[in-house]
Amino acid sequence: MSKRYTKADLEEIVYKQLENLNAMHDLLSIMKVQNDLIQNINQTLREEIGQFKEQQFKYPTSRKSK
Repeated sequence: MSKRYTKADLEEIVYKQLENLNAMHDLLSIMKVQNDLIQNINQTLREEIGQFKEQQFKYPTSRKSK
């Protein structure tokens, strides 16, 4: 048996779908901002690690004599 939908039923379904699409759009926008923040932080970390490696001192190691 198939259910018959009224115009009001279909309008309600379409409205709910539109609400869901808007909510998904909002979530995707938030995720994009978060992704940009993470990329910026990763770039900063890469630069700081590079600077740290440049500042490291290499201490001479003594070789064991036989």
